[in-house]
Amino acid sequence: MPSEKRSSEKRSAEKPITRVLVANRGEIARRVFRTCRDLGIGTVAVYSDADADSPHRADADRAVRLPGSAPGDTYLRIDLLLDAARSSGADAIHPGYGFLSENAGFAQAVIDAGLIWIGPPPAAIAAMGSKVEAKKLMAGAGVPVLPELDPAEVTEADLPVLIKASAGGGGRGMRVVRALPDLPDEIATARAEAASAFGDPTVFCEPYVEAGRHLEVQVLADAHGTVWSLGERECSLQRRHQKVVEETPSPMVDDDLRAELSAAAVAAAKAIDYVGAGTVEFLARTPRPGEPAAFWFLETNTRLQVEHPVTECVTGLDLVGWQLRIAAGERLPAEPPRSNGAAIEVRLYAEDPAQGWRPSSGTISRFAVPGVRTEFDVPDRPGIRLDAGVVDGTPVGVAYDPMLAKVVSWAPTRAEAAGRLAAALAGARVHGVTTNRDLLVRTLRHPDFLAGRIDTAFFDRIGLDALAAPLAGPDEVDLAVLAAPLAAAAARRRDARVLGELPSGWRNVPSQPQSAAFEVAGTTVEVGYRRTRAGLVVEGRDDVVLISATPDEVVLEVAGVERRLAVHAVGDAVDVDGDGWSLRLRTLPRFPDAAATVAEGSLVAPMPGTVTAVRVAVGDAVTAGQQLLVLEAMKMQHPVVAPATGVVRSLDVVLGAQVDAGAVLAVIEAEGEG
Repeated sequence: MPSEKRSSEKRSAEKPITRVLVANRGEIARRVFRTCRDLGIGTVAVYSDADADSPHRADADRAVRLPGSAPGDTYLRIDLLLDAARSSGADAIHPGYGFLSENAGFAQAVIDAGLIWIGPPPAAIAAMGSKVEAKKLMAGAGVPVLPELDPAEVTEADLPVLIKASAGGGGRGMRVVRALPDLPDEIATARAEAASAFGDPTVFCEPYVEAGRHLEVQVLADAHGTVWSLGERECSLQRRHQKVVEETPSPMVDDDLRAELSAAAVAAAKAIDYVGAGTVEFLARTPRPGEPAAFWFLETNTRLQVEHPVTECVTGLDLVGWQLRIAAGERLPAEPPRSNGAAIEVRLYAEDPAQGWRPSSGTISRFAVPGVRTEFDVPDRPGIRLDAGVVDGTPVGVAYDPMLAKVVSWAPTRAEAAGRLAAALAGARVHGVTTNRDLLVRTLRHPDFLAGRIDTAFFDRIGLDALAAPLAGPDEVDLAVLAAPLAAAAARRRDARVLGELPSGWRNVPSQPQSAAFEVAGTTVEVGYRRTRAGLVVEGRDDVVLISATPDEVVLEVAGVERRLAVHAVGDAVDVDGDGWSLRLRTLPRFPDAAATVAEGSLVAPMPGTVTAVRVAVGDAVTAGQQLLVLEAMKMQHPVVAPATGVVRSLDVVLGAQVDAGAVLAVIEAEGEG
């Protein structure tokens, strides 16, 4: 009887997959669709109302709407996802990552519905679903772990500690606490973040390893007992405990440590009878001279990882393809392929690192990365790979993760991969939202990064003042604010119904110069210029010659060197792209509207979001830096603090309120006023 059951399960597992529904959104949905097309498998997208214009909807053969915008109403609704699979004719479901990808109940529901689950068995997901229980299981398998601390019993001697969400990952629900009085508020914020992202508010604490390194091992296992280790990935460069730069191989891992990590990862996978693609994550301590390396188990991600493309580049494997084959019952070869070269991936986020990683929303008016060899595909030779969730015209809201794209470089050496990737990012045109592009370029070019001196404290150690500084310096700002009005003038001449051949501001006799004012990174910059018979005259400069100007491009000669500037204007926003830099300008009106100003002491929303906590009331005395409110945007909690010591004179929002960027949240009367 048991043998008959195993035979029946094997036949069921080997049922061919004909149409896959991806229970996710954005770039991971597009990534899975790409492999499905290559294998001749039909595709189904699901999309929320907020994603009605998302490229992943258009990429699929069929699409099903999930009414609503919040994840809890859409991508986290198991019943709606199963209904979508039935109505669209899908016979398999791929969960992507995030949302329900590590939900054992979802996996079981898919199987119970008679569909093929493209992922590990529900039991394996359940075993790793609680980080608390997972650590106990791994300890039993001989994998080193850090001790767990009960949040209610943390003492001064335990500090610093790391609060972690038991049910999730991706940096959500994680907080470092260095002072005991901060612990209650940080636990409350972590619980709220965990509940929002994963539907489970459970958190725990563990010792925080200062300047540790985040290493992970990609595993691939079939249902017949073969488990592959596909090498380690270095994922130490993080913000808010979420990865920003990932690479393979790690520049800080030698052959001995690599063998230990791989053995521990395989042991972890075998301990839970793992099947499919997964990642075993470790925290490593950078050894001092003469010390052996030490590492501890963090978690097992029972899904595909965001950073899987770097492993695909160096191994030549299509991991999504193998997920599909394994789900259909195929066997892995006895040995994995050898790795070749080095690959680095960066996550391009819609956020402003210089403003506390504040998320940015808007519409992508232009998105282009130069030198891309492949998109969502395993490259056949070194180059740039792009996995993007956006295209020209894609709206970026605050309901989901701020990641716009992953840009990946594969080269024979790490130094070449870093150089290629930095150049591609510096030349990218990403218009419509603020991004972390300049920080990524400066990171890839930083001497410490190039030397492999990286850890989880990299951004804190180097400092955001240096890394988040714009690639465009003062000279580039001067060029941009000159190119913008020249391109605008060319657009007006192009569209003029009469006398379009006359230059803008033309006069028979000399007159006052034309002027334009722009806001650049919060600073007002003005330029004055005049078109004469002798050419362009720029106030305060005699080394600029205008070569040509069209609505889309201005060519200037500056001190004998020709500079070509691309100009893209949408409304009052003007993006100027130069040689390895980009600037966003906001055209300032000639006559500002006095009604648009806000009262002194007003605290305005730095971004659109939902008020998830209100910690003060009208009349309360507050101190500079005190937390007043918490906004949630792009699945992260963002504290709003008092800019100065004073008294709360008005509070214009309530718990649960939706606010737009620039909305007045409260008014603080500074100490000594009134």
